[in-house]
Amino acid sequence: MPEASELRNRVAFDKRPKADDGAGNKRGAWQEQFKQLAGYVYAGGGEAVMAARLEGRGVVKVRLRSSSQTRSIRSDWRMRDVRTGAEYNVKQVDFETDRRWVYLVVERGSAP
Repeated sequence: MPEASELRNRVAFDKRPKADDGAGNKRGAWQEQFKQLAGYVYAGGGEAVMAARLEGRGVVKVRLRSSSQTRSIRSDWRMRDVRTGAEYNVKQVDFETDRRWVYLVVERGSAP
């Protein structure tokens, strides 16, 4: 069972509002939504994880305390590690399996 003391990484979550700039672009600039403590979980050696590693993309599993903010995260958001500045695209969001935790699969090095 995960413990709150395992949440050692400060991360921020950003989303892009839909905005038409008149030049045909439909997405605005990233806007920070909130910051949260998170725990990184070893991603294991599944087939999709191994394929991503071979392509130079870093796949990370992330655990967050469940709240109204973390349950609002969607797969078109990005996550930033506040300390390192690394940016990750949110690929999967699971807030239904466990009422206490939200689990994410994020990927570094892929197009948003």
